[in-house]
Amino acid sequence: MDFRDTPEEASFRAELRTWLRDNLPDDWTTRAPTVGRFDLAESRAWSRRLYDAGYVGLTWPKEYGGGGAPHEFQGIYLEETARIGAPEHIGGIGLGMAGPTIIAWGSDDQKRRYLAKLLSGEEVWCQGFSEPGSGSDLAGAKTRAVLDGDEWVVNGQKVWSSWAHIADWCILVVRTDPDAEKHRGLSYLLVDMHSPGVEVRPLKQITGDPEFNEIFFTDVRVPRESMLGQPGEGWNVAMTTLLHERGTLGFALTAALERQLRNLVRLAKQPAPDGRVPAEDPVVRDRIAQQWIDLQALRFTNYRSLTTLAKTGVPGPEGSVAKLHWSETNQRLTKLATSLQGLASQLDDDGAVWDGYWQYQQLRSRGNTIEAGTSEILRNIIAERVVGLPRSR
Repeated sequence: MDFRDTPEEASFRAELRTWLRDNLPDDWTTRAPTVGRFDLAESRAWSRRLYDAGYVGLTWPKEYGGGGAPHEFQGIYLEETARIGAPEHIGGIGLGMAGPTIIAWGSDDQKRRYLAKLLSGEEVWCQGFSEPGSGSDLAGAKTRAVLDGDEWVVNGQKVWSSWAHIADWCILVVRTDPDAEKHRGLSYLLVDMHSPGVEVRPLKQITGDPEFNEIFFTDVRVPRESMLGQPGEGWNVAMTTLLHERGTLGFALTAALERQLRNLVRLAKQPAPDGRVPAEDPVVRDRIAQQWIDLQALRFTNYRSLTTLAKTGVPGPEGSVAKLHWSETNQRLTKLATSLQGLASQLDDDGAVWDGYWQYQQLRSRGNTIEAGTSEILRNIIAERVVGLPRSR
């Protein structure tokens, strides 16, 4: 990995910086971070502006609405948007999971139907993998799909489906052959979330936000042609989804952590409610330095992953390492930021520093070690598939 920009990369970086400067509010970089409750209309509008400017799907093939750019350009995009703290595209699950899976497994008709609206933010996607009795055991999924003429009839329940309450489509793993072995009886459907029989029940988190959801399917009829792959190939299709989720997640997580570290430094330099300036304490500076070191470890792990992706077109195993490291590092960072406020850390909203931004972030970070694979599952994956240790079960 050469860490210097090529002339083409340097030109892209400069153009992106100019576009962000011209399109974000003038006071964007000086604003105090806010709790940032999700605003659907604002997020859709910003996503469309990114799409119109050509910054969404940078590495996707041009025939599907992408930019056809090298993977390094996506890394630059994430670095620059993190540097200025720009909002994210509304379709994170679509861009990182549904889209790459449709490109790999979808028919030409499916690609034409779904990909452009996914990129523009016109249609939002969610994921229907986990179930109440099989959160990390995808092969244990029990949601059924039975073929009835030209339609699949789906019945079952999914849980921990982020953004399902605003989603238009769902990538859904179902069991189509109950007599086959666990991994071989699964299939993969693209389901319209507005179909009759789909019920979404938001799960309010400790933050107060309904980010996660339950989805109930009651005799939901899905067109036969809405399947990716063939019946029984759902496990292989889902592995494509998860490979891209963790493989392309690394740079996004690095960008998020870098943004939080900048906020942490900013917090440490301002007087706390009791008059102290945390950054004047050498112990605080040492703890912040450790967070910076953890960020660099994550960054260079992702550079290795980017090198593999650029050479082979397939994400490597570093994605699991990056997700595990980020989730636990972010929890430590938000805990440190909260502690810097002293007794004021107990306040929420009224009277709290930055209107309770860090209290919100600390509470939200508790889900980091669960979502996208628990830390326990990721350690098993790393041990068995990266280090080559014998299976523990």
